[in-house]
Amino acid sequence: MGNSVEDNYLMLSGLQHFQFCRRQWALIHIEQQWEENVRTIEGQLLHEIADQPFIREKRGERLIVRALPVQSSTLKLSGICDVVEFVKDNEGVEIAGMNGAYKAYPVEYKRGKPKKGDEDVLQLVAQAICLEEMLLCSVDKGYIFYNEIKRRVEIKITEHLRSKVVQMAAEMHHYFRKKHTPKVKTGPHCKSCSLQNICLPNLMTKRSVESYLERKLKE
Repeated sequence: MGNSVEDNYLMLSGLQHFQFCRRQWALIHIEQQWEENVRTIEGQLLHEIADQPFIREKRGERLIVRALPVQSSTLKLSGICDVVEFVKDNEGVEIAGMNGAYKAYPVEYKRGKPKKGDEDVLQLVAQAICLEEMLLCSVDKGYIFYNEIKRRVEIKITEHLRSKVVQMAAEMHHYFRKKHTPKVKTGPHCKSCSLQNICLPNLMTKRSVESYLERKLKE
């Protein structure tokens, strides 16, 4: 108990928090603090639709698996893929209980619309890396389904994105080992953060009384 390899793994979904704001990620994953807002509640409801464990659905040449647990020993991350689509392809891998070979494509479900940042994309890339390790295959693309626009967007799993995920996972483990919650620059994104009342971002922009007195004493 407590000594399994998985005990050292972090949540794959934390990549999205980490890319959005490293401080938010630390408050959730290190300090175990969380507050609900409209965005998080809507997001959870959408995931409940996709995440129906152990459901395998066959559609012609396509096998759809929901809520598939995945992990990567390289990233030391584990999580659940909303949906993985296995498409029949001679260059794919064999799937237990299925005839022929299949290629795997992760599909992530998101509440809103495509964002300018990479947080949604990086989570999908991490899922692809997990699938590659577990299935001993190559995953060259995945999809993000955005509920607001009611369609999926194809994402190429590039070497640049893979490198970014590896780097971020290493940084997450560094903070987690140190139990360190970093300070960050405040900005407009703070207004949409579900942890703004806990984080108190405005206080981070003010000098502490201690630092003020220390500076005055040195003058």
